[in-house]
Amino acid sequence: MRLSIERESEKVYPDMKRVIARYFFYGEERARQVIRRVMELSDDEVYGTISPILQEYSKRHRNITRVLSRNCARLQPLFPALGLDFEQLTPYRKLLLGSYFTHEYSIESAAFFNPSIVEDPDQSELQEGEKRVIISFRAVGEGHISSIVFRRALLDKDANIHVLPAGGYIDEAETVRSAEYHKAAFFAQPLAAQLNPQILAEVAGQLADRFEFNLLQKIVLEAQAAQPDAALKPDYPPVLWLAEAYHELTFSLDTDISDRVLFPVADFERRGMEDARFVRFVDDDGRVVYYATYTAYDGFTVAPKLLRTEDFITFRVMPLHGTGAHNKNLALFPRKIGGRFAMLSRIDGWRNYLMYSDNLNIWQEPVQIQEPKSTWEFIQIGNCGSPIETEHGWLIITHGVGPMRRYCLGVSLLDLNDPAIEIGRLSEPLLIPNKEEREGYVPNVLYSCGSIIHQGKLVIPYGLSDYCSSFVTVDLASLLAKLLDKCSAVQEVT
Repeated sequence: MRLSIERESEKVYPDMKRVIARYFFYGEERARQVIRRVMELSDDEVYGTISPILQEYSKRHRNITRVLSRNCARLQPLFPALGLDFEQLTPYRKLLLGSYFTHEYSIESAAFFNPSIVEDPDQSELQEGEKRVIISFRAVGEGHISSIVFRRALLDKDANIHVLPAGGYIDEAETVRSAEYHKAAFFAQPLAAQLNPQILAEVAGQLADRFEFNLLQKIVLEAQAAQPDAALKPDYPPVLWLAEAYHELTFSLDTDISDRVLFPVADFERRGMEDARFVRFVDDDGRVVYYATYTAYDGFTVAPKLLRTEDFITFRVMPLHGTGAHNKNLALFPRKIGGRFAMLSRIDGWRNYLMYSDNLNIWQEPVQIQEPKSTWEFIQIGNCGSPIETEHGWLIITHGVGPMRRYCLGVSLLDLNDPAIEIGRLSEPLLIPNKEEREGYVPNVLYSCGSIIHQGKLVIPYGLSDYCSSFVTVDLASLLAKLLDKCSAVQEVT
């Protein structure tokens, strides 16, 4: 018996008009020249220059004056050397200065792909059989910088998906660092292994078991200033990157979820926050919290990180430690198994592993549970999001890479009580790039970061060749029957 799937007509494309206003710094020498020139302007010239800018860009950003004021404040350390008093600046002069150090960045101009989907915390005012969902996407803009963005959608009684229109503004979150750090965990982060051990030991020796960021910053800057070896001075600031591994991102309550972008703010992820795998996690006491693993990329190194949120307004960013917290493709199970957290990983880049932990941030002793078997996945196999619980086992959407580096989607079923046991796996792909899906930023790639079950159907959002996103549904009962039968049959795509 062939297994039929249905490709949805709904597609979500990148929109180059969706822009954020970001700080843009040209270097200290040019910045000082710009500040001097602005300070030489009369008050009338200042007002005449900034007024039309505010009128124009207030139509493109929710609160452009707040952005310009914040960016101007970042210039304050340059003022003393110029013999200027920052506090004496008029509001309009501050806004004008800020505008010279602000640029628009189109977060989706290049691609909008690799989605994950979870149930919306708000399920009010729906008709019977409907479900409101939140979809996260990887948005890519100029310079291939990746951020995490969201859309709200509705699954109807027939499991058809309807993505709601995005809002007219985009907001970055306010960043709040942790108030206190634990020294042992702080210096045990994987990122610490890439820093100068001599500098780390020097800084750590001056810290108590618990410390605050302000003290850390003071010690680092003073140690850097006192360092006689000029070649070692650049090795001090990166120690502060470790503090950025713990922070909160908070959005205004008056933003729609489509207005919110999780844009890289820390140095360890300055080139991108990639492929977030969101999961609705239900704790033993019934409390619901949403987690997402994502890949932080600084241009050279990838590192897995963890997001935590209850409302998609405030997000807690946390590091992941341990021998299992490496590479990409970490995906958290939606509940504990045997009283412990469980996670899938792909630490070697081409096989799937399982690991357990009593601590969400520490993952050790990964055990291999899957390796490539079929020709379409000979290069690698990995997960496409968190496992989905069914009465027959944990449903795992996988990706396989085969000839011509073609990415296809597959499905496996793992034992509910012991996910290290594979009950069944489709020997043929569930979804293969068709003629319309194979062209894009990276050709021949189908990829997903999380799926959902609704009204007896498995709904899989997926990225099309790293450019845009679409959706596919498959009858759950038929899929489970195929997996439990352990037989291989070519999948029929409709």
